[in-house]
Amino acid sequence: MLEAVTAYFTRIKIDKLLVAMFRSTGVSLEVFFLTLLFSLPLALLICFGRMSKVKVVAKVTNVFMLIIRGTPLMLQLIFVYFAPPTLFHVGLDRFTAAIVAMVVNYAAYFAEIYRGGIQAVPVGQYEASKVLGFTKTQTFSRIVLPQVVKRIIPAMGNEVITLVKDTALVQVLGVAELFHVAQTQSGRLVSVMPLFIAGVFYFIMNWVVSKIFDVMEKKLDYYK
Repeated sequence: MLEAVTAYFTRIKIDKLLVAMFRSTGVSLEVFFLTLLFSLPLALLICFGRMSKVKVVAKVTNVFMLIIRGTPLMLQLIFVYFAPPTLFHVGLDRFTAAIVAMVVNYAAYFAEIYRGGIQAVPVGQYEASKVLGFTKTQTFSRIVLPQVVKRIIPAMGNEVITLVKDTALVQVLGVAELFHVAQTQSGRLVSVMPLFIAGVFYFIMNWVVSKIFDVMEKKLDYYK
């Protein structure tokens, strides 16, 4: 009888734990997708600023990237949340502050990947497109961009996988994402099981990301 009761309450604990973990995984995925959604286009603007022939724009962009890439993401999360109320008397909620910091940070890294891909395209292709009468926009969209996408896939894959794991850092602002909930549940249950489950969830998410980039790379094999 005692064993049956113990098993019943154990099952209830596990069920509640899994529900909490799945909910927090949803928050982690929300942080992940929102960061990608806004950082990818922002990175393109930063890349153009970095490559700009206007010296002021290029220098300002370089300083911005030096600051972002030279400081820890956790510090940037804390700064974005606590600095605006002090400096501008306007604050952001925890989740919004987390997204803003993540977007700015990853946009800086993605921008360098874009720049490397663009500069890897031979100059002769720009000259050939000019001879054929293509505009700069047509040259970039029809000739340069497809080759850039092919070249940057491996590097982008690595950064996106890192992003999946970096979503855990938003816990510093009290956002109840996967790792935050796992730590809380681990302390409450006095067990490492929640942390193990969180590890499995992160592994599955990164496995999916890896497969997606593998498929993309194979589809772009015709760009040799």
